[in-house]
Amino acid sequence: MVAATLTHVLTSRERVEDMLSEHRNEIVSLLSRYVAEGKKILQPHQLLDGLEEVIGKNDGLESLRHGLFGEVLRSTQEAIVLPPWIALAVRPRPGVWEYVRVNVDELAVEQLSVAEYLEFKEHLVNGSIKDDYVLELDFEPFNASFPRPTRPSSIGSGVQFLNRHLSSRLFRDKESMQPLLDFLRAHKYRGQKLMLNERIQSLPGLRSALVKAEEHLKKFPKDTSYAEFEFKLQEMGLEKGWGDNAEHVLDTIHLLLEILQAPDPSNLETFLGRVPMVFNVVILSPHGYFGQANVLGMPDTGGQVVYILDQCRAMENEMLMRIKKQGLDITPEIIVVTRLIPEAHGTTCNQRIERISGTQHSRILRVPFRTEKGVVRDWVSRFDVWPYLETFSEDVSKELAVELKGQPDLIIGNYSDGNLVASLMAHKQGITQCNIAHALEKTKYPDSGIYWKNFEEKYHFSCQFTADLIAMNHADFIITSTYQEIAGSKDTVGQYESHTAFTLPGLYRVVHGIDVFDPKFNIVSPGADMEIYFPYTEKQNRLTALHGSIEELLFNPEQTADHMGVLNDPKKPIIFSMARLDRVKNMTGLVEWFAKSKRLRELVNLVVVAGDIDPSKSKDREEVAEIEKMHRLVKEYKLNGQFRWICAQKNRVRNGELYRYICDTRGAFVQPALYEAFGLTVVEAMTCGLPTFATCNGGPAEIIVDGVSGFHIDPYHGVSATERIADFFEKCKTDPSHWEKISNGGLQRIYEKYTWQIYADKLMTLSGVYGFWKYVSKLERRETRRYLEMFYSLKYRNLVKTVPLAVEESVNGIEEKSTELLATNGTTAH
Repeated sequence: MVAATLTHVLTSRERVEDMLSEHRNEIVSLLSRYVAEGKKILQPHQLLDGLEEVIGKNDGLESLRHGLFGEVLRSTQEAIVLPPWIALAVRPRPGVWEYVRVNVDELAVEQLSVAEYLEFKEHLVNGSIKDDYVLELDFEPFNASFPRPTRPSSIGSGVQFLNRHLSSRLFRDKESMQPLLDFLRAHKYRGQKLMLNERIQSLPGLRSALVKAEEHLKKFPKDTSYAEFEFKLQEMGLEKGWGDNAEHVLDTIHLLLEILQAPDPSNLETFLGRVPMVFNVVILSPHGYFGQANVLGMPDTGGQVVYILDQCRAMENEMLMRIKKQGLDITPEIIVVTRLIPEAHGTTCNQRIERISGTQHSRILRVPFRTEKGVVRDWVSRFDVWPYLETFSEDVSKELAVELKGQPDLIIGNYSDGNLVASLMAHKQGITQCNIAHALEKTKYPDSGIYWKNFEEKYHFSCQFTADLIAMNHADFIITSTYQEIAGSKDTVGQYESHTAFTLPGLYRVVHGIDVFDPKFNIVSPGADMEIYFPYTEKQNRLTALHGSIEELLFNPEQTADHMGVLNDPKKPIIFSMARLDRVKNMTGLVEWFAKSKRLRELVNLVVVAGDIDPSKSKDREEVAEIEKMHRLVKEYKLNGQFRWICAQKNRVRNGELYRYICDTRGAFVQPALYEAFGLTVVEAMTCGLPTFATCNGGPAEIIVDGVSGFHIDPYHGVSATERIADFFEKCKTDPSHWEKISNGGLQRIYEKYTWQIYADKLMTLSGVYGFWKYVSKLERRETRRYLEMFYSLKYRNLVKTVPLAVEESVNGIEEKSTELLATNGTTAH
């Protein structure tokens, strides 16, 4: 028998030292190349390009490429060059970081702490100035006692880990079950007791009552209504909430008896999912134009609105089903809270209350932004909302108290602003809080942390990153659409992971902001509304009455404010794309790829739906620049005849049929974003059966199984992307079944993982588990909450004073929005 041995895992510092002794000259040559470029940040591709240049065609240096040093470089996410030093941020695997510094002159290698690395990085901005009293944020001590997984494959499966932990905790001794009893006894709805009454005071009493109830219920047929045995169970100490008939009540009783005997993670999750806890849900989404019609394509208004409306419908259906099965006569309520905009520009955003179509008990509640001067009348960019949110949260709390006649059971924040408001409300009221980021801006704008001052006037990232840190640490649980959103991939950093450690020089240094291994993270992927987005093959459901207006959009040769460009050969397949017109969505990038590819232009037409065609119609700074770029591309590459640009389309029903119409042309959908947190349009296109090419950066890389249910493309390599698209269409010309194979593969992928029914079931179960966790661990979270209070009061509230308030002025009878900073001694005059 071979004796087991312990293997020492080399640190990044040890790997660099080992390779220095083996390839001293080559590594010195490489590091000298980096340092020779002077003070800067090097990105991964720059590091690897330098390595390839040093190796060249020398086969003898293959060990450098594939050895320990090459492994370190491939894992490095950034390098800070401050001659003669170069510091590496090494990420051996998702969520795990090491920091190494090399002195190129002396070939000395040092391991750095997080704080030391960030301080070194700050010299890029601060020069040699040293500040010994920088505010350092470290949330790790508050979470040290909290259990968490250690394997990257477990990231995003927080509820499964938590159930295992809670099960082991409940099984520790006889008294450890007491929190479960207390939790069940605390349940009530508007004064009405649920689950247990005062007759049950102890764990033995609970077991005895459950056994008696079990024996009593066995006498009844399975479908016997709860009313038939309600009073008998009440005498035993059991109130409503166990089920609506004998079978369902027995199932729930059996689950609890098994948990009391030997807690099991699966049984615990199922049981907590059945406990009636969530009847009133508030969903927060302050920014943009939130409405059900004529809003998509408006500034800051896109997939998040669609997501929330579909989320409401799915959650209401799930809540109604669960409440009925629990045997309760309670009407659930879902309220989406957004901003009321008096100057609504043809939308319903100036209406206080709006019922959500397709629901019975869900509505939109709009509350205006206010200042000391009164209500803010016009749209405010999502980057400028920060000064309004504290007052907004207070106003919202008052409005909800009236609407709900109490407080919500669950509050769900959306994006940075909604998550901050959710944190403020949950903090005061003790409500279970769920966060959904949709997109964290930090990863979308490279180096926006270290060079935050360069972005501040336009984006106010100091406020946003501070709000994000507060919200993600305050939330009880966080749901994301993909793993990449949390922890990226082998080669890329996740959105949340980028908040693990960073610095805003002159403001504060984050040495431990968030831990991606935290069990609060859960992947819950949304779907598309299958009433609107369904396969093109469902002929009986096709909206052929809309084909006339769709053909008008695609082929009418008249140039209008709604569309420009003509398609000379309408029989060619269509490459289709639809998104907001901003830099990250990269729609102009797609047009440029197409423009430069003679091969692709011969095979297909290109149609994009994005933004406004007239730049004077947009108030969004970034969109205006993209509109102007689009016009330049059309003119420079003479695209008229092969390209059609359609302004943003707000009719979702017609958009659904538009996807299917593109299917009829045997076309494809292309999503070219530089980064996409999830990719709702990708899901919509695939649900309609349209073969899809989508960015490899972010969520679409998980939605699509490359080559099976669609294709990945790299937005930073447009030539290879266009070649891949052209290869597909050429293959389809010789083998038409290839198009159908990819179409069917996409549909199969959607049905397996991306439906709203799956989403709603998971979300409601999470609410139960985390509601229980919040109850049993409330004392352990107090320190974190107090730390966040201090950070909010002393840092965030001062930062928002630097953000200019909206000033509305009338020009030729038209209300226009402008912003100006009224500074007095460095502060904003409100």
